[in-house]
Amino acid sequence: MPVGPTTRRRQLGADLRRLREQKGLTLEDAGARVGISKATLSRYETKEGAVKWPAVDALCREYGASDQERTSLVELAKGARIQGWWHSLADPIPESMNLMLTLEDEVVSEGHYACMYVPGLLQTRTYAEAVHQASEMRCTQQEIDHMVDIRMKRQDLLTRDDPPHVWSVIDEAVIRRMVGGRDVMRNQLRHLIEQSAAPHITVQILPFAAGAHAAAVGSFVILGGVTPELDVVYVDIIGGGLFMEKPQELARYRLAFEYLRAQALDIESSAVLLNRVCEEL
Repeated sequence: MPVGPTTRRRQLGADLRRLREQKGLTLEDAGARVGISKATLSRYETKEGAVKWPAVDALCREYGASDQERTSLVELAKGARIQGWWHSLADPIPESMNLMLTLEDEVVSEGHYACMYVPGLLQTRTYAEAVHQASEMRCTQQEIDHMVDIRMKRQDLLTRDDPPHVWSVIDEAVIRRMVGGRDVMRNQLRHLIEQSAAPHITVQILPFAAGAHAAAVGSFVILGGVTPELDVVYVDIIGGGLFMEKPQELARYRLAFEYLRAQALDIESSAVLLNRVCEEL
């Protein structure tokens, strides 16, 4: 999978921080040496906003980086300016969705735990419409259609030449919750069964019989980057979502996902349950 602009930007920030700390410099000292403020350098390192490649070049020289590493980081800075397909949309999108699209466009894997609805990447259009109509009470039909269009466009990720591996652990409540009526739900379950046959899509059902489990707090997604330190966790909350990337946060959710996969039915048994529930409809 080609490295996208957000991955470049996040890798650049991590590398600049590593080089500065190896040199034993504070943010203020390092910034002063190249003529930028402490706040600007902090923004560079925390992967926020635009970055000027001449400043990156100067920082690398101050940090004693090798010519190869300096050239690499300058190229990362230049490549971070490219924007994704969603920036060309006529209608604006919520900030949390903008960040999700940015990160998801460059993932190599996604680990989903879904306790309320089928993960967005695996939803049918009619199911997605029913979900948005229920959750976006104050939105117009035009706004709902716009959000559903974006969700459907997101699914292009799954048909790339080198798609990410999507591993979904779905609570049994999700496949039994009647979203949009029997026909919509039946088609959604059939779609889920068909998608799970793809080599890069894994679906496990967490049955009611599993009882208490590791993620009773709610749905989340682990967005896997090209390296583990670039992973991000997205937690679904009312009104948007929460993104986390601190090492201790990542470790907690990775462990929870491992437990969930262990508690869920295996792939074959999950398919059997999906087919049974579909037939019941």
